[in-house]
Amino acid sequence: MTSLSPMSAFAAAALALALASGQVFAQPLDIKPSGQPAVAARPAQRALPLPPVRPPGLGLPRAEAAAQPARTTSAPPPAQEPVVTANNEPRATPAAKPLRPSAPLSKAEAVERLNAYFNGFSTLQGDFIQFAADGRRFEGKLYIQRPGKMRFEYRPPVTMEVIADGTSVAIRDRKLATQDLYSIGQTPLKFLLKEQMNLEKDSIVTGVSTKGDILSLKLEDRSTLGGTSKITLNFDLAANALRQWVVIDPQGYETSVSVYNLDTQRRPDQKNFVINYERVL
Repeated sequence: MTSLSPMSAFAAAALALALASGQVFAQPLDIKPSGQPAVAARPAQRALPLPPVRPPGLGLPRAEAAAQPARTTSAPPPAQEPVVTANNEPRATPAAKPLRPSAPLSKAEAVERLNAYFNGFSTLQGDFIQFAADGRRFEGKLYIQRPGKMRFEYRPPVTMEVIADGTSVAIRDRKLATQDLYSIGQTPLKFLLKEQMNLEKDSIVTGVSTKGDILSLKLEDRSTLGGTSKITLNFDLAANALRQWVVIDPQGYETSVSVYNLDTQRRPDQKNFVINYERVL
């Protein structure tokens, strides 16, 4: 049977918030007409409407064909380089912008983005995968109801579970028949359980970086049991979802966790958040 140390359990439980992916938008297609006859292409810079069903002057005498496009120049072609309207807009500005930011977010922008994300829901349940410092892999279910309630339930062979009932955090080991109680304020779990999160107020933001679509925000919590915990949140900007967090506990042990199959609509069963203070099992 496999068990985890209490500090490893703290690291596993720290910052387990993630939402289902946000809406993904398709980029507009840049459709260009092909094989235009010479009689319909005068003047050469005149753009055809999209999609190009049929050139308006096809089959007409040259004099009539030259006059036909005048009826189609009132609206510029959508989602194209500004050829006709270049006198109003600089050529470097496209008609459509991608959803992801064109430049890395500043520290203030990153904190604001994550605060809004975390404060956008009050309940959460789903699955998690944890990798311990020694490379071992553990899986389980997580349940959160803010403020104050949470449960990490490991799948066998791990015999540990972590429960917060709004006041205390219990780390239970069914195999060893032990139960250790802590104040929520002593553990990184307080970041999960606060009704309103403010990452910059409740911790120290030490770094922000962006690689592709992934925003990484580094935090330090100096009030956890045993000293300072270092936390990295890896957030998917394109999907608007927290994908992974990494916790280095005060002893220097690193734990990474990924979450998936998340549901923020269904209310968790309240039995998941009960701590039995009278008996261990």
